[in-house]
Amino acid sequence: MDLSQYAELFLAESREHLSVCNQLLLDWERAPANPAPVAGLFRAVHTVKGMAATMGYARVTDVAHRTENLLDLLRRGARPATDELLQLLFRARDALENAVELSVVGREDELDVAEVVADLESAATLLAGPARSTAAPTAAAAVEPRAAPGGGGRLVQVTLRAEAPLKGGRALLALKRAQALGAVQGVTPPQAAFESDDFDGRFSFRLESSAAPAEIERAVRGAGDVEHVSVGGEERRAAAPRTAAAGAAGGGVGAPGEAVPEKSRHIRVDLRRLDELMDLIGELVTARGRLNELAAERRDPAIDDVAIQISRLSGDLQAGIIQARMTPVWQVFDRFPRLVRDLARELDKQVAFRVEGKEIELDRAILDELGDPLLHLIRNAVDHGIETPAERRRRGKPPEGEIVLAAVRERASVAISVSDNGRGIDRARILERAKREGLVDPHAEALSDDQLLRVLARPGFSTADAVTSVSGRGVGIDVAVTRIRALGGSIDIRTEAGKGTSFVLRLPVTLAIVRALIAGVGRERYALPLTYVAETVEFGVQPTTIVEGREAIVLRDRVIPLVHLRRMLGVSGEAPARCPIIVLEMGERRSGIVVDGMLGQQEIVVKGFDPPRGTLPVFSGATIMGDGIPALILDAGGLV
Repeated sequence: MDLSQYAELFLAESREHLSVCNQLLLDWERAPANPAPVAGLFRAVHTVKGMAATMGYARVTDVAHRTENLLDLLRRGARPATDELLQLLFRARDALENAVELSVVGREDELDVAEVVADLESAATLLAGPARSTAAPTAAAAVEPRAAPGGGGRLVQVTLRAEAPLKGGRALLALKRAQALGAVQGVTPPQAAFESDDFDGRFSFRLESSAAPAEIERAVRGAGDVEHVSVGGEERRAAAPRTAAAGAAGGGVGAPGEAVPEKSRHIRVDLRRLDELMDLIGELVTARGRLNELAAERRDPAIDDVAIQISRLSGDLQAGIIQARMTPVWQVFDRFPRLVRDLARELDKQVAFRVEGKEIELDRAILDELGDPLLHLIRNAVDHGIETPAERRRRGKPPEGEIVLAAVRERASVAISVSDNGRGIDRARILERAKREGLVDPHAEALSDDQLLRVLARPGFSTADAVTSVSGRGVGIDVAVTRIRALGGSIDIRTEAGKGTSFVLRLPVTLAIVRALIAGVGRERYALPLTYVAETVEFGVQPTTIVEGREAIVLRDRVIPLVHLRRMLGVSGEAPARCPIIVLEMGERRSGIVVDGMLGQQEIVVKGFDPPRGTLPVFSGATIMGDGIPALILDAGGLV
């Protein structure tokens, strides 16, 4: 059996365990006298080692084994963590991550782990003395079991632990270890069944060998995560999968007294399969829209009934697929505590990092794109926002600054904020530099929050006096704003000198299918995601005024600037006598979009849009309407 099919599963499992290692090391660093994190670290590294040995990744196995040896000594000796020891364990964890990533793509030969392995060995020797065996286990060799002639041999029955990862790989490794003692035959179930999601970790085979039963059992248990081995005796009946119900009915097949766990209700699904399903749902939504239009034209009760039923069923299917794609934000957030810790050490600052709302969910496609913008904002907060301990003391602040990464649900969107309690942004300094570079009116006396963000997001604009390894090249805010706008979201900034800065990112929950308001301008139709539509009013009913050179209306004592879409897009002809205003709201910002008419609401499938050169930056995508004619999706962030 080819183990390469388990590579992606190994990678996903290893990343989870290494993420746990990061968090446990940070916990241990905050409370060096607390030995509790050591046990969790040992278990995580031990699991990675076992999986790597199963996959045949020798260098991953070696690094994990040396790390495990050191952690075992620390666990047994209950020693407090020193700074040097923690740094070494952080390095070992990073080396493991690098080794895992390269091994999975077949580039294990590029790994150079000699230095970290030597440092781990030296540290372990200092703790335990030289009289200790540290040879790393040999990774599994890819040799298929030999079939023995006839049907003889002793029966060997194996049960893997219910929680064991890579059960199929573990079973194969056990067969290979048994094959070293003699010929293996009669594998039940067949090896092809090891690849199935239903494989519960129980299998048997016959072994032609003169080895003692204890030796056979030792060899099989060497595969790791083996719960029970029996050599000889009668073959167990093939029974239903191990479930609590089966066990209660007396139909279990485990060892006597063995607890019978319930079968897991979770499986791993390749994201590409969900993407394919979402594409098919998108086509179905388009076809549903066409069917609804035809039903409205024909006015046939039978067609109406079918259209209603298909709309309901496709809506339920759509909701189920979208829910399956939803992923908690902690899967991205968990990488940042380590980043903040390393940057703070590099910059000689004291920074506490707090995460809130880790359980909030976003579409996986959005979450995958969120890492880079947050990375830049958090790096800027550590470098530019938080002061040095000495400077904070002079300002009457505690020496340790704080950065908070928080996620909250807001109607049909999610708001993610990066806040610090540092020095804040010096608006006067930014204004002076912006005037020198011609970015603002030379007569401007102050920068509003919106103007401040526009200046900071200019490519190459930086507040740093010198370029460092952390920041200073003027790309961080630019990257964050560009990426978030591409996702159909927006960024707001709030800052106060001496008290800190907060960036708020607002994102749609999903990008694939959204409910939109369809507006008409001339002969064209445009879609506006309802997430950002606050209300609609009629143009001409509300009094207009001029504010900072822009036409605006006053709505409930609030000034709302207007954007005439017909005028902005250069559509010829006269506008209708009565035009609606669509009031968009993004955070604290509002804007009114004047259109020729509103054509209704419907769910649209968002398609990527690569605008021609010179196109106004007010479109975020395109969609196909029910009649098969495309329509552009307006970017609320570019209009507000």
